[in-house]
Amino acid sequence: MRRASGHLLAGAALPLGLLAAWEIAARLGAVNAFLLPAPSAVLAAGIELAGSGELGRHVLASAQRVAVGFVLAVALAVPLAVALRRSALLARCLRFPLDFLRATPPLALVPLLVLWFGLGEAVKWTVIVLASFFPILLNTMAGLDSVRPQLLEMARTLQLTGAERVRFIILPAALPTFLAGLRLAFSNCWRALVGAELIATSVGLGYLVMDAQTLARSDIVYAAILVIGTLGFLADWLFVLLARITVGNANGPGLAGS
Repeated sequence: MRRASGHLLAGAALPLGLLAAWEIAARLGAVNAFLLPAPSAVLAAGIELAGSGELGRHVLASAQRVAVGFVLAVALAVPLAVALRRSALLARCLRFPLDFLRATPPLALVPLLVLWFGLGEAVKWTVIVLASFFPILLNTMAGLDSVRPQLLEMARTLQLTGAERVRFIILPAALPTFLAGLRLAFSNCWRALVGAELIATSVGLGYLVMDAQTLARSDIVYAAILVIGTLGFLADWLFVLLARITVGNANGPGLAGS
């Protein structure tokens, strides 16, 4: 506990020091209060947004879009990864289209998607799918490749069923790489969503930033950015925690407790 507390204090020292210096500089007039409002002003703006319910409305809209788009990406990428590993012909046929899409930034497609779908939810979902699809696809394929042929041969020798082969051999070997892909994909889709909301929506955290900028409310801009970063950090932390529990359960009680 003392070691963990020491690490926590060490990690918080620099951010707290920067916040203190920022507050002092703003109060002394050393910086432009419009370009860099004091942390206390940013906090007050955040409390005002939370108290009015507006912040919760924007957070809920963004969270729902991330959840829907991320689930769609997983549902599309995982079966395709399995199919590509099972069929060399399919892999050759889809190589160029997939490489082309992977090299195209999702936000570059937003104007085209708006023309196709308008300002509806389909635009945001598509951006999230494009941003998170390829990390899931590539890491799932890499995880499947990490299964040692000797283990598969042993499964055939033991006459394991397909379900047993997946549960006891393929899943434990591929799961860590697969979860790493999910984590990277989630980070990508969160950033891409906020970028899409800067252009193609009327509600969401990205829209909140743009609306505050239009109203010259720099304190709200900073408050919204801090909320975006904090939510992303907390979601990533929770994802890592769940991933460790999942990997431990997949590897068995002996490894889970080590």
